Amino acid sequence: MKFLKWIAIRLPLWISIVLIFLLFAEYGYSHSERSLRILEYIKVSTVFLFLICKIIYYARYYRKQHLRTTLFDALVGLYIIFTLLNLEWINYVKHPIYLYLGAIAIFIRELGTNVHEFTKRKINPALLFAISFLLIILLGTFALMLPKATYSGISFIDAIFTSTSAVCVTGLIVVDTGSYFTQFGQVIIITLIQMGGLGIMTFTTFFSFFFQGTSSFADQILIRDITNMDDIGTVLGTLTKIIYVTFIIELAGAVLIYSLLPKGELIDFNTIFFAIFHSISAFCNAGFSTLSQSLNQPGFDQLYFLHFLIAFLFILGGLGFPLIFNLFKYLRHKLKRLFIRDTPRQVWLINLNSRLIITVTAILLISGTLLFLAFEWDNTLDGKPWYGKVVSAFFGAATPRTAGFNTIDTGTLTTPAIMLTIFLMWVGASPGSTGGGIKTTTLAVAFGNFISLAQGKERIEIMRREISSISVRRAFAVIVLSLGVIFSGAGLINMFDPGFTLKEIFFESFSAYSTVGLSLGITAGLSTGSKMVIIFMMFTGRVGTLTLLVALFRKVVNYSYRYPKEDILIN
Repeated sequence: MKFLKWIAIRLPLWISIVLIFLLFAEYGYSHSERSLRILEYIKVSTVFLFLICKIIYYARYYRKQHLRTTLFDALVGLYIIFTLLNLEWINYVKHPIYLYLGAIAIFIRELGTNVHEFTKRKINPALLFAISFLLIILLGTFALMLPKATYSGISFIDAIFTSTSAVCVTGLIVVDTGSYFTQFGQVIIITLIQMGGLGIMTFTTFFSFFFQGTSSFADQILIRDITNMDDIGTVLGTLTKIIYVTFIIELAGAVLIYSLLPKGELIDFNTIFFAIFHSISAFCNAGFSTLSQSLNQPGFDQLYFLHFLIAFLFILGGLGFPLIFNLFKYLRHKLKRLFIRDTPRQVWLINLNSRLIITVTAILLISGTLLFLAFEWDNTLDGKPWYGKVVSAFFGAATPRTAGFNTIDTGTLTTPAIMLTIFLMWVGASPGSTGGGIKTTTLAVAFGNFISLAQGKERIEIMRREISSISVRRAFAVIVLSLGVIFSGAGLINMFDPGFTLKEIFFESFSAYSTVGLSLGITAGLSTGSKMVIIFMMFTGRVGTLTLLVALFRKVVNYSYRYPKEDILIN
């Protein structure tokens, strides 16, 4: 019985991994007719083995909650039947991409099914979170080094740099995305961006829950710890909303981008791919573009409606899912009170976290736009119409918040504009979002601490709420650790590449740690040592320095003692 259970639980995961490698083998290499037939036989045999494992499992352990996964496996089986029968009228079903899409879904589902086995071994959730990102980066590196992913091949250091930049939704590039990578390579990049933006743990848990209809209590505790959710009862529901909201927004963004682009044909597949690529890259705050000069490319630099739409997408992605869900709850309550008179009034539907995010984001966007206009009016904005200057200034104030797109030449910015950009990059997006940085709420808590100290208060009070001590300690730790990593990285880059100025190096360091993707033009010229430093900073910035510390140190469950308190002289 144990052997049958092992076959049902363990073997399908390894079979799905084999299917993923078959995907890389078929699309990543050139093949003769004979090798394609061999691949087809391997695919059919592998899927048949998968179905046999599932049949054994359902014959012995069948439950009603597995109905959805049974139907999914049946669809995969139908693909095999259509392939063997070679029915001409059903040829469109037999396209191999359908099998590989199913293989990816199977892989994510089976991985999610096996996650709770790790929780039984009491693996630190923070460590598991970091390892998941590392595994995606390594898999992406292997995929980008496939012969058909690029036009002329790519070195290992450039492949792992690009993979890390995509998974950590940074946008720093050492080779041009549009001209260096084939469309297959660009599909790999956008897949890494999507999975890195939301997190592999989000995908695995969602697919496991969606196909099985149930999830263990240990799974929910794990995801709660990884995503910093408060209520364990809403974990799976929140993850489902995150996936649905993400895909809906990205689909809507792709449709709008497509409508704003010039099209030579009624259905232009290259334009469709461009729209999908930039919609996902924008909402995930990745900053990758298939254009050599990003949105500053001739022919796109005057499309101000497109600039505003891209900015709206990455601002929305940078606000964070908790704020989006909180605002949706608020609007739903307002509509109910508008149409249903007996609906009781609820106060503080918009919580303090959402209020702080909205306030700080609005202040940074408005002040950043005005300052950018003042600094760059006669420089990078010169020659644009007044509305073009406003849109470009707004874009220039919003994109450092971890987006990475640019509508002007960043290398020609004035020094005050560079300093402003560095500060905005350091702050970054909001918690629970696809962006990086120290986050807007961290800045708000730090500023509130300054005000309370100046007023002689013993506690921090913001908007008629008292900030907890653990939040203050987290904010202080995030600020200090971020500056420590950035300055250490800048020092190492200066040692490896002394030819670059400190302004260029610090700009690159802040951009890497905050997962922004903006550069003064030195990324491609970095040495191997500097690239490794940037890779580490991008990974640290995406996972979080505090998360890495939690992963390395053993958590103290409780304190059975307390030392006497004593004040320390400061300033």
